[in-house]
Amino acid sequence: MNSQKFIVGGIAGGIVNLLLGYLIYGMLLKDFMASNTQSGIMRADSDLVWWALIVGNLAFGFLLAYVIGKSSTASAGQGAGVGFVLGLLICLGYDLIMYATTTMVSSLKVVAADVAATAVMSAIAGAVVGWVLGMSKKTVAAA
Repeated sequence: MNSQKFIVGGIAGGIVNLLLGYLIYGMLLKDFMASNTQSGIMRADSDLVWWALIVGNLAFGFLLAYVIGKSSTASAGQGAGVGFVLGLLICLGYDLIMYATTTMVSSLKVVAADVAATAVMSAIAGAVVGWVLGMSKKTVAAA
């Protein structure tokens, strides 16, 4: 795997995931999550820990770039498929464990919404990563 494309793909995937997180969780699902989760667990917008939010999204972008690169995915469509499955399985596993062991996730309705949102976000971020990584294959083939 081309390390330059891996870095660009990881950063692009992380940025897309961050922006989609804002759109989906910060706007679209904000009221739903607030009314269906334990009160007091979400930070106010003014109290967000930005460095952690950015590093966490970049880490997910690099995870997508690593898995998509190892799967020899060479297109946005294939990247979307890998991203969808990866996001779905990671989120489903995490959310069900949290549902089983804590009161933080108190409803299967929240689990379903979170898993669906994460799968969609991961598919879109995976498409971007697949597109970036696929560009390297075309460039190498043309050279």
